[in-house]
Amino acid sequence: MAQSELRGKAPSDGETVPRRRRASDTAEKSGRRGGGGGRRRGDAKAERRQRRRRALRWSASVLGVVILGTAGAGYLYIQHLNGNIRKGELVSGGDDVAKPKPNAAGQTPINILLLGSDIRDSAEDIKLGGAKENKGAPPRADVQMLIHVAADRKSAAFVSVPRDTRVDIPQCTDPKTGHVYPATNDLINSSLARGGPGCTMATWRQLTKLYIDHWMMIDFTGVVNMADAIGGVDVCVQDNVWDHHLPGGIRGGSGLKLKAGVNKLKHEQALQWLRTRDAWGSDPERAKAQHMYLNSMMRTLKKQNVFTDSGRFMDLAEAATKSLQVSEELGSVKKLYDLGMQLKSVPPKRITSLTMPRIADPEAPNAHLLPDPVNAPKVWQMLRDDVPFDKNGTPAKKKEPAAPKTPSQSPGQLGVLVQNATADSANAAVPGRAQAVADALAQQGYVRASKDASATGLSADSTVVRYPSADLQGDAQALAKSLGIPASAVKQSTAVSGVTVVVGADWRTGSSYPQKPKEGDVPSNSDAINGADESQCMPVYKPYRW
Repeated sequence: MAQSELRGKAPSDGETVPRRRRASDTAEKSGRRGGGGGRRRGDAKAERRQRRRRALRWSASVLGVVILGTAGAGYLYIQHLNGNIRKGELVSGGDDVAKPKPNAAGQTPINILLLGSDIRDSAEDIKLGGAKENKGAPPRADVQMLIHVAADRKSAAFVSVPRDTRVDIPQCTDPKTGHVYPATNDLINSSLARGGPGCTMATWRQLTKLYIDHWMMIDFTGVVNMADAIGGVDVCVQDNVWDHHLPGGIRGGSGLKLKAGVNKLKHEQALQWLRTRDAWGSDPERAKAQHMYLNSMMRTLKKQNVFTDSGRFMDLAEAATKSLQVSEELGSVKKLYDLGMQLKSVPPKRITSLTMPRIADPEAPNAHLLPDPVNAPKVWQMLRDDVPFDKNGTPAKKKEPAAPKTPSQSPGQLGVLVQNATADSANAAVPGRAQAVADALAQQGYVRASKDASATGLSADSTVVRYPSADLQGDAQALAKSLGIPASAVKQSTAVSGVTVVVGADWRTGSSYPQKPKEGDVPSNSDAINGADESQCMPVYKPYRW
């Protein structure tokens, strides 16, 4: 029945007027008939509330569409960025380095191998970095730098190995062709052509005995794009510099030309700075210049609101993903972003850049280098032990050690067993190690020390001195002190019947226990630079001044 008919006619038997219609009709009539003013004000308020509810529903619907649309566009953009990233095999050579154990908070350090390739596969790369005849030539990793982020994420380090350092390169298999390259001893930058970045990764793991989680490689074009994306990087030179070929066959060639003082590097100049070697005087000096650039870039990124400036962020994301080739497990924007956030959280004053300590190579003293046999291992040990290279951290509160117990007998009366537990996941046990330490104890007056011939196949990460009962605690402490073993490594154990020295994988050589490096105790020949130091200025080799 039509509404007009319902309004003027009472319902017949069996007909029902819907309650909603009757209520609306009553309101409509009372409005027309001029009912009480209070009722009209109430109806007006109700109408306004209804309009607000309709507006809110509409706004929510529009907002929902916008959010969904933005999320969809964001998803598509992230997929686009993921598509930019090139990936490669993590390691393509011998890999026997154990992962580090987590700290008390369950954290482990992050180690990333950063490679700068001189590959010239495109016209743009050739324009920026070399002659046409070099197109397609086997690539070399002329920049090799380890980025170490501490387990607690409070400090970080950049450690370079000069490209002309001669090292052992393990057997590597090219993941693309399957070609097997035999192990060799050669310059470290040649490892890239022997199976790609995965072979350079294997070489670094073998050199440092450090577990390295990822690698990242950037080419000539990428360096330029990244510098432009952040608006340039400030660097300083002490004199006017021009790195070019000089009369008389004096080499040069990056083309870098700057005036003395602070310069903001953009475009091709950024690449020229990183490639310059002759104007600085040596390859280690080039590494130092690269550290200055990287430290300045980190400071620049911290000062910029990159993550709140959508235009700048998109430029940086586009440049980064197009510029990088990464190990396969790192090949997504999210993983790269998370990695960047880990490094971003470290303040510049807790970032240290240094170059591996080195000596001249006797086979080519004017051209090649070798790792310093004393100080290079010290650097690698600090990284493995996650010891900060700086002294700017907040000192941890240390408990006062308990006073040592008095020995119950003289060293000459004490029976001591020495066990060889120097094997670990990467190395077999050192032959004769238990006897060597027993002999060292004899020199300290412990003439009854002997190797435990029944203990075979043992392995322990750290050296420990064990004693079975409280009456031998003082004897165990005195013995540990005589060898330089820390008091914290003296443990009571029911697994031994007398004082026992368990020689672990951390003490494979020497007659005294190796002392752990302390925070900031970096070798003097490592060219260490603190990330907050803005006073650094590169000296220029005299022939290249103008």
